[in-house]
Amino acid sequence: MRISLKCFFASLVGTSIVLGGCLGESASVEKEVNDHVSAAMDVDAVKVIEPHKDLNQEPVPLKVERISKHEVNVEMTAQITDIEIEKGYIYKAWTFNGEAPGPVIVVNEGDTINFTLKNMDPAIPHSMDFHAVHASPSKDFSDVLPVETGTFSYPATKPGVFMYHCGTAPVLSHIANGMHGVIIVKPVNGYPNDAEIDKEIVIIQNEWYKYNDLEDFTNGVPSQVVMSTKALKEGDRNTNGDTYSLKDEPLLAKVGDRVRLYVNNVGPNEISSLHVTGTIFDHVYVDGNPANHMVGLQTVMLPASGGAVVEFTVTREGTYSILTHQFNHVTKGAVALLKVTETGEDDGIAAGGH
Repeated sequence: MRISLKCFFASLVGTSIVLGGCLGESASVEKEVNDHVSAAMDVDAVKVIEPHKDLNQEPVPLKVERISKHEVNVEMTAQITDIEIEKGYIYKAWTFNGEAPGPVIVVNEGDTINFTLKNMDPAIPHSMDFHAVHASPSKDFSDVLPVETGTFSYPATKPGVFMYHCGTAPVLSHIANGMHGVIIVKPVNGYPNDAEIDKEIVIIQNEWYKYNDLEDFTNGVPSQVVMSTKALKEGDRNTNGDTYSLKDEPLLAKVGDRVRLYVNNVGPNEISSLHVTGTIFDHVYVDGNPANHMVGLQTVMLPASGGAVVEFTVTREGTYSILTHQFNHVTKGAVALLKVTETGEDDGIAAGGH
């Protein structure tokens, strides 16, 4: 039984945050942004769902355990964790494992996934919808009630870069509040150019709106559109969906590197036109499936939930922008910087870009 929507999904009125500015915006615009951020932080400006008030659950690490050649256990949490999506502006996000987007999950083509969701939210049911599996949605994606645990099992038979998200009604509220992420199903025979790849990076685009405002989620425009990266292996960068982390501390590569991006636009509403300045995509695998091979693309269209694997070569030193070519969204934050140096190490020079 689902908890009353009237209790938990009322559209709460928050302050609209005007967040603009590519790199290099004027001081007056920056001041305006800061003023709006300060207003948004006013305790009277945003009304938090009562059971979530003062709740900031420490991120719980993702658990992935391979128990046989073709079977893997995955354990995640649904929890309420504060995410700083703009400097000084904290969003009380509904998350998987205290991250938004949630942690990247990597399995192999042909695996059976035994999935466990621990719902740490004291008030709202949550669930998991994996785009990467064959399942019975009414059973395998069913709600897990507050402070309860659910376990489900399904096969991942197709390779690719797939979205996952909470599937509890209203789905838009759960995704827009932060419950989204990416699962990569590695192809059994790999990609044709595996031996030539020097660097692999996960890039996820998502949007933010007024806090838990279903009306704004439905009919408004996002206040922030952002890029984040998720760790493929221990030691990799791992950021939340914010406007600043991948600008203040760019991703790194060295001259001559062939870079592979695993990308997904988790939306929930907008299209992404993925582009990397200063290069051309050598190879593109739509939705990350090796069978969907394209070459020589300048831009890859990603619908909401759409994924891809893109490969490109960086031939000169400089700062390359990974962005959506829908520039109204770039001004709202949708750009990550990739700094290329001779050594692949940060040279200490301030990065510039779109």
